[in-house]
Amino acid sequence: MNRDEVLAHDRAHVWHPYTQMQAYLEEATPLVLERALGSRLYDADGRSYIDANASWWTSTLGHQHPRLVRVLCEQAAKMCHVALAGIAHEPSAALATELCQIAPAGLTRVFFSDNGSTAVEVALKLALQYWAQNGRPGRTRFLALDGAYHGDTMAASSVSGIDVFRRPFGGVLLDCLRVPPGAEGYGRAFEVLGRLLAEHADQLAAVIVEPIAQGAVGMRFYAPEFLRALRELTRQHDVFLICDEVFTGYGRTGPFWASQHARVEPDLLCTAKGFTAGMLPMSATLTTERIFSGFLGDAERTFFYGHTFCGLPLGAALAREVLRVFVDEDVLAVAAGKAARIAQAFAGFRALPGVVEARTLGMIGALDLAGSRSYLETRGRRVCAEALARGAYLRPLGNTIYITPSLNIPDGDLDELLGIIEDSVRAS
Repeated sequence: MNRDEVLAHDRAHVWHPYTQMQAYLEEATPLVLERALGSRLYDADGRSYIDANASWWTSTLGHQHPRLVRVLCEQAAKMCHVALAGIAHEPSAALATELCQIAPAGLTRVFFSDNGSTAVEVALKLALQYWAQNGRPGRTRFLALDGAYHGDTMAASSVSGIDVFRRPFGGVLLDCLRVPPGAEGYGRAFEVLGRLLAEHADQLAAVIVEPIAQGAVGMRFYAPEFLRALRELTRQHDVFLICDEVFTGYGRTGPFWASQHARVEPDLLCTAKGFTAGMLPMSATLTTERIFSGFLGDAERTFFYGHTFCGLPLGAALAREVLRVFVDEDVLAVAAGKAARIAQAFAGFRALPGVVEARTLGMIGALDLAGSRSYLETRGRRVCAEALARGAYLRPLGNTIYITPSLNIPDGDLDELLGIIEDSVRAS
């Protein structure tokens, strides 16, 4: 199909995620892509765009990495998918072992699912069922930061704190206590979080956090000592700590896991996105022997949960190769050099007209434009439209403009992207 034919079919039938379809249907020239390679996207007219957000934060090794494509083809020729219920196969068994080897200490068991939301669902359900069948059935609530984003399925939405995402479903969500960061910053937020944890410990199944970096609320960062103190409080009150590393894991903030900034060992850890470097939908929830042992025994203690493609061999083989690429290509060290370039550029962006704040952490750069912090604000969209015209694809978070490029983006592409952001902010 040519560009016009693709758009005709798309507009007739496709409902796009996180998209106001009225505006989309009225848009004259939406982006129509034909291929992707490295850090670039190519449209139906042959024009290329730098993928500034690594396709929703997933394409950590760039598009079509040759080693990942090769492993995908090799595994597809042997076995794409079989059910994991009561069946073992090498890709998932080896991947689970390798994950536990690189995970924070104490995480020894792996439950596979198929995206970040389900990885969080697994963690929440494990916490709830553990306490229900191990003597503390009153522990049915969760504790989270306001502005948190943990996914879009119902339980994940329950512990998320971006109001515009949660509002339509407010009457049917799980019970979650929430701590707003507010204008006083994270110091006050974690102080309140600690107080709520102490007051409601007997009711809490778990505390869930995005370690160090809160993504969807606008790329907000907090100090590692806050997370360390929280870990100590959860241990003191015997409440599980869930670290949602769906976005922050796999080197995005610097170390492999963001929780390493704080030297924290959670009870449950969720990973997705970079897990397969954006090649296939797959995720994992890691947990401890204590939690695993709480499900052993008679049939009623079974964790009755599982997705059709849970632990599929195709995704597992791919995820194993991602881990090998991180080692063989020294991805974290390569990314550290690029992170320094991002930090230098965003420090300069603070002086741009209309910019009120700029910040970076690892391979994340964000700047806030003047105006409301509402997700529905429009100036960020204007900046992104300017960037698209100049050859870079971004998605704003309200009035926050951010980049989360592939960790191995070529330096030339990164410098071009940083220049496009400066020009686009000035033009908007």
